Amino acid sequence: MPHHRPATPQHPSGIAPRATLPQHPPAGMSRRAATRFAAATGLAVLFGATAGVGRARAATQVSARTFDVSVSSPALGRSAPVRLILPSDFAAQPGRTYPVLYLLHGAHDDYTSWTRETDIEAFTEGRDLIVAMPDAGPTGIPSVWREGPDYETFQLLEVPALLARDYRASSVRAVAGVSTGGYGAMAHAARHPGAFTAAASYSGILDTTAPGVPSLVDAIVARESLAPRTLWGNPLLDGLTWRAFNPRAQAGGLRGTPLYVSNGSGVAGGSGDWLPEALESLLWPSAHSFTGVLALLGIPVTAHFYPGGGHSWAYWKGEFTTSWPMLAAALGLPE
Repeated sequence: MPHHRPATPQHPSGIAPRATLPQHPPAGMSRRAATRFAAATGLAVLFGATAGVGRARAATQVSARTFDVSVSSPALGRSAPVRLILPSDFAAQPGRTYPVLYLLHGAHDDYTSWTRETDIEAFTEGRDLIVAMPDAGPTGIPSVWREGPDYETFQLLEVPALLARDYRASSVRAVAGVSTGGYGAMAHAARHPGAFTAAASYSGILDTTAPGVPSLVDAIVARESLAPRTLWGNPLLDGLTWRAFNPRAQAGGLRGTPLYVSNGSGVAGGSGDWLPEALESLLWPSAHSFTGVLALLGIPVTAHFYPGGGHSWAYWKGEFTTSWPMLAAALGLPE
């Protein structure tokens, strides 16, 4: 028999926070702690006053600055989540707009991965930006599916529109991602020139037609019990579609965008875990193929190709930190 909890009082906007924040700081709290308490309390109130507008159907407060927003998406035909980390002074400066850093998750993971695997909330404390971590489905491939959802429209149009309308996001955006999210970062920026001021990929799939990569993409889709051909069709018979969504083939669209690409060589001298090493090794030629085309086109890229390594957060966390100065500059922020 299911357990029923008492109904949570609803804010007029329709938001039910996970926990109700007290309105006054506890006695004995230090001035610094009280200041942070007040900011968190004001942030929750302000968030609750706006998030129910338009396509934002519900929001849950995860921590002082982190919220999960459910977005009603016509492109996906369903509601989908995006996790937001708001600036520390968001409530205190209601007239200010903020740049946005989009962080994309990898395959067989979800929109919570960046906060689960990294210290991104602590890292952005005191930095004047919004961090947005949108859903990309179980495969983590944020593309226009041949037979299915349109994650490209969700991430590039619907989520930014929500952020601009309800969270004072500016038009300045940068994007970074791991694995299939790294694919998404480069594919989005290449297919939509000017949409992002910078793009970074950590072990991304950057040439979808490189040897072995179509089979890898099919395996990612099939692992989620989906028919591989529902993504882009057959790699041979539907070659034009595969080309349209291939970062390497669309690399010309990246001209003028600061870029960061990293990948390990995998198997030789790697982490000792054969599967992550094998995956990283498989993507090594794909990443080199991508940066090689950028070189031929005269498009600058900061590339970090390192020996060994595996397809895991143990390496991606450091790569994000290394790429941060580039991302910060593109967002108009100090390092």
